[in-house]
Amino acid sequence: MKKFHISKLALFLFLSICTQFTTKAQFTLQGQLRTRTEVRNGLGNLVPNDSKSAAFTSQRTRLNFGYKWDRVLFGAAVQDVRVWGQDASSISNADGAKLMLHEGWAEVTLANKADTTVKFKAVDLLTVKIGRQELIYDDVRLIGNLDWLQQGRRHDMVLLKAVHKGWQVDAGYAFGQNSDGFGVVGTGYVPANVNAFTRTSTGVLVPTPAGIIPLTVGGGIGANSVKTGGALAWINPPSTNGASQDYKSFKSVYISRKFNQTKFSGLFFQDDFGAYRLDSVGSAATGYVYGRRFLPSSTADAFDYSQSRSRTTYGLMVNHTLGNASGFGKVALQGAYYGQTGKDREGNDMDAFHYTLSATYQKSKWAFTLGYDVLSGNDGSSAMNNYKASTGKNNRFDPLYGTPHRHWGYMDYFYVGTNSPAGGLNNGYLKAKYTSNALTFGVDYHSFALNKATTKGDGTLVGTDLGNEIDFLLNYNMNKFTNIELGYSVMMATDNMTFAKGQATTDAAAKNFDKTGTWLYLMINIRPDFFYAKPVAIK
Repeated sequence: MKKFHISKLALFLFLSICTQFTTKAQFTLQGQLRTRTEVRNGLGNLVPNDSKSAAFTSQRTRLNFGYKWDRVLFGAAVQDVRVWGQDASSISNADGAKLMLHEGWAEVTLANKADTTVKFKAVDLLTVKIGRQELIYDDVRLIGNLDWLQQGRRHDMVLLKAVHKGWQVDAGYAFGQNSDGFGVVGTGYVPANVNAFTRTSTGVLVPTPAGIIPLTVGGGIGANSVKTGGALAWINPPSTNGASQDYKSFKSVYISRKFNQTKFSGLFFQDDFGAYRLDSVGSAATGYVYGRRFLPSSTADAFDYSQSRSRTTYGLMVNHTLGNASGFGKVALQGAYYGQTGKDREGNDMDAFHYTLSATYQKSKWAFTLGYDVLSGNDGSSAMNNYKASTGKNNRFDPLYGTPHRHWGYMDYFYVGTNSPAGGLNNGYLKAKYTSNALTFGVDYHSFALNKATTKGDGTLVGTDLGNEIDFLLNYNMNKFTNIELGYSVMMATDNMTFAKGQATTDAAAKNFDKTGTWLYLMINIRPDFFYAKPVAIK
């Protein structure tokens, strides 16, 4: 009985403190349960003739916690992502943890002219945001949170944010390490999640050698290691653009300013990659593990793993608006150009570019968009020439860490983990969308082509026409917290697509693939606000 009264007293004191504290601070707590049921038959890549459709349901469960005080913001997002049936109905501890931290950050105010208690007033607003966080700029073309992917995208970084006289300036920095364990020396970095065990060239299962990403048949983590013709074997891809390694560090600067109806935004992004050399570990008796070595094998290893491989992306985006939706209509114009120089992940010199032009006309509930994107590419058999074009440089533009699903077709054929054309991409598109209070319907049409012609296995050129895609989208807001989305897409590809995506090297092999891909999905998105209080009508 005494323990019961003590518990009641402790609970009362806790609630009293929270009640008094919330008068000076604000808490938020939101959840998300998002399921997506898909029927795939040619999503991301063409499938062999007479293939059966794949069907599954994936689920994201996320809990977002926020805290706001005058000079401190705090945010954390914990999520669980899985496919229905991926786990047995009863699992053991050996299955491992399924939860992960999507975001965990704090933002501290350094200067604020609107706050009389802050003495430093050199700029209107200056904050620093530290920790795991999403990074979103402009139309998420190059930098975005990739929210379409159930896992999303985030960065472990520090971000200095300034706002002054209408100017926004963000400066970011990230630096990655694999471990903080005792005995770790230097700042070497293995830029991917590698399985603890791998197979040698003779099929013997051995611990994965430290500092190496193995090369195996087809990149399978259970396949035998091979010296030539293999692919990197990792647990999951280090990035969404078919990248061969994650960044070691990056530096970013984003500047934007709006003048009347025109917004200018500039981006500078330098990502740094690890240097590697080809190596092998093992013996003739057990076989060898071949791979890319990113850390020294011993003190006698003379290779310079710290050498700089820095890639610089820079550019400017301009958005201008004319008119208004209630009169003649509103016209939104967008233009952007980005260049890429420095070194790529393989150590090649880079000289690449990307530009986009679009115009959107909006009248009442209707909107129509006409646009054209160009992402430069390599000519010839660049994949067989260490990713270089005939110029001796890598001319293939990499759209960094954005949301390609939004721009280059919903079927994710380009600049995602399904491999992207070495020849780059030209994308002409036309979009139409109808929006009412609760319902949105859209149709997108894309015409895809290679920016530069590549070659087949026999050395002949691949045609540049890749095919067309049509995306249908229906979105319905059921209530304040529930949204339902239905989508259907069709890819009408040419034989050139199989060569561009590396699925075929001969005309005979290209004929084995179904050139019509389809994709159907139903997504239910429930996002409750646990502190929401329905307004009470005053009679």
